[in-house]
Amino acid sequence: MDTDGTHDSRGTRANPVPRPAAPPPQPPPRPAYAPGASSSFVEWLRAPRPAREPGVWRYGHTPRPPEKPEGVPDRALIVGVLISALITTLIWALWRNGYIPYRLVPLKLFTPGDWWYAGSFGGPRTREAGEAVVVYEALLFGVLVYFCARMGNWAELFRRHVVSRGQPFLAGVTALLGALALLLVWKETVPVARPVLIVVVWIAGGELFQSQGVVNVIYVLISAAVLWPFARLGNWRGLWAARFRAAPLPAGAPAPGPSPAEWPELRAAGETDAADTLTAEARTGRMNDVDCVRLRHAWAGARDRPERIRPFTDAVLRQGAAALTHPSGARDLPRRAARHDLLTGQVRIGRCADDPHNPYERRGSGLALDPALLGTSLLAVGPPGTGKSGRLVGPVVESLALQALAGQAAVVAVGATGTPLGHDNAYDVVIRIGDPGSRHDFDLYAGTTDPDEAASVLAEGLVGDLATVDSRRAAAALAQLLGPYHAAHGRFPAVPDLRELLDGAPAALAALRAALGAAGQRPMLRELDARARQAGSAGDPGPLLSDRIALLDRPAFAGFFRTGPDTRAFSLRSVEQAPVRVRIDLPERGQAEASRLLARLILAQFTAVAAARTDRSLFVCLVLDDATHTLTPETVRGVRRLRSVNAGAVLALRTIDDVAEGLHTALLGAVGCHMSFPGVTTWDGKRFAESWGKEWVETREVARHTVFADQPFTRALHALRKLVTGRAVTTDAVTVRQVERERWSASELANSVPAGHAVLSLRTVRGEHTPPLLVDLDG
Repeated sequence: MDTDGTHDSRGTRANPVPRPAAPPPQPPPRPAYAPGASSSFVEWLRAPRPAREPGVWRYGHTPRPPEKPEGVPDRALIVGVLISALITTLIWALWRNGYIPYRLVPLKLFTPGDWWYAGSFGGPRTREAGEAVVVYEALLFGVLVYFCARMGNWAELFRRHVVSRGQPFLAGVTALLGALALLLVWKETVPVARPVLIVVVWIAGGELFQSQGVVNVIYVLISAAVLWPFARLGNWRGLWAARFRAAPLPAGAPAPGPSPAEWPELRAAGETDAADTLTAEARTGRMNDVDCVRLRHAWAGARDRPERIRPFTDAVLRQGAAALTHPSGARDLPRRAARHDLLTGQVRIGRCADDPHNPYERRGSGLALDPALLGTSLLAVGPPGTGKSGRLVGPVVESLALQALAGQAAVVAVGATGTPLGHDNAYDVVIRIGDPGSRHDFDLYAGTTDPDEAASVLAEGLVGDLATVDSRRAAAALAQLLGPYHAAHGRFPAVPDLRELLDGAPAALAALRAALGAAGQRPMLRELDARARQAGSAGDPGPLLSDRIALLDRPAFAGFFRTGPDTRAFSLRSVEQAPVRVRIDLPERGQAEASRLLARLILAQFTAVAAARTDRSLFVCLVLDDATHTLTPETVRGVRRLRSVNAGAVLALRTIDDVAEGLHTALLGAVGCHMSFPGVTTWDGKRFAESWGKEWVETREVARHTVFADQPFTRALHALRKLVTGRAVTTDAVTVRQVERERWSASELANSVPAGHAVLSLRTVRGEHTPPLLVDLDG
């Protein structure tokens, strides 16, 4: 690999990361869920990614429409429309046939008296009175239709059954209604045309109608005025624009501008040649999403260090999208099982269910995890078979491995042998503890040369789970042996040697004394003497340490945990400096206790190494597929510190009782993201419910009492109302209260979470958080 130093992390050359012997000669086939070639890749770059709440899958996200209040049932709505239409027709028929008395009295008050015959029921006497009656009736008809439409809720029926179906159905229905209205107008069933003509004569005079052209124009204007409301309702203009002109941009779409595939950030810095090269790579399909994100990340680092700009552009001009690749030479994973959006660093794990527990705006939206969430660590609890490994751990590890290829993260995945954590080719280092064919070993001392630091971490892994042993005393006892041994041999002891020293074997101690004397290490002789004096005393942690280290001194582990010059041990300290991908397989079936000890030691080493980093630009994450009996008081405190050092941990448990009872509250407080799978016990559900707290909700208590009518007319009205609503007439006594309730109760978590779902609460390193959400992991 030729990176000219622009993509290597500080110190990686002095302590290189194990990598394949040679990079793959050709990029692997495009895996599933990866952006396609050429145009689809450019579309992936241009897709909208609006800033949303934590956990929202941002790729192509469109906000959900505002929640609509609960409306009238369809049956009542249709019956109301029909009844109001019948009432309108009846009133208008009575009016036109003169059955409504005193109907012309308001008109007579504003017109000359000689227009009318004498008496309250006198009709029009002159032509002007007859024309006034026509205009008067047209105005009253409009008022009658308006009030009957409001009373019958015609607009709601139109919105629910016509507007909701969208175009072109909306335009077609409004066109039919407009044609029907136009027919009724020119048939003079609806009083529109004649009143308009009368008003035109009043204003312009009768001479206007002597020109046939003017008459035709007036008829056209009347027709247009009748059709105009229907055109507005049907959005005919928008339909025309969508069919025959450029379609408007959808909501949330990026504004027109330079395409990200043209690398405007490079052009803005004057590096047009490099930008042209990468643009051609993107448009011809030779660039994938990992290449794009890796080069963007490399350019961001080079822009902050001007001396790196020229090496960056030279590498791009020589190698195109293959420039500045990962130390392994890989540009993608062999296979992807989850959906990823590397521009945002997200991996989609499901969809928020349409459930009353979820906020309305989150229902149906995709749910994703990213480093901002994993930086607060994640605790997942659920019995075996609920999908912790396949639906959570696997996608998270895959996402972090892709980000490692882009130079943004380092991941350490730990699981039992056979756990589906990805193919070996997806990792830089695969450690199969207990397998003679493993190419790598594990360093029990985390690559440190400080005896006190090594003793502290090793003691935490050996006896940190025992409440009867003080980890500080155990660390002091180990330091009294590790210090002298390192001073005498320049390395720490292998497992058999450490076991002999802890057992106080005379031959081993005598050999160590002789080596120290020959090296002139008198201070270390005093350390060894102090260990000899404390051995066998009350409270001496030596025997317990010896019993625990004996779990690793088994024939199954022969050839592992060596510390000599021919060692092939991998140290977790490598994640400090390089975007390394590591998988550690533990022999859980045959060596369960040893596997738990090693997992506990890995967690202790990771928290210590992550906290001691000086360069924290790289996000590092530890994923424990089974964290049973691995958490100790010190490692829980270490997990809490991870969020401040750009690191995180994913911890999966079968039950919270797999952690010491005294650590339950501390663990739930140290971890920012909590995930409860179906089938948890009510005891586990109670702890989650307590950690998620309560919320204020409004409750309505309705007491309904049937109304019994005594009068015949009242009974008839009640029967009509029952016909319209479908329910008997009742009176409601409503009590509204604000009460505080748990977001999810222990019983709901234990019994109401469907299979394939989980309840997940999220919190970012900046403090943003979401309430617990019911997530469909198959969505």
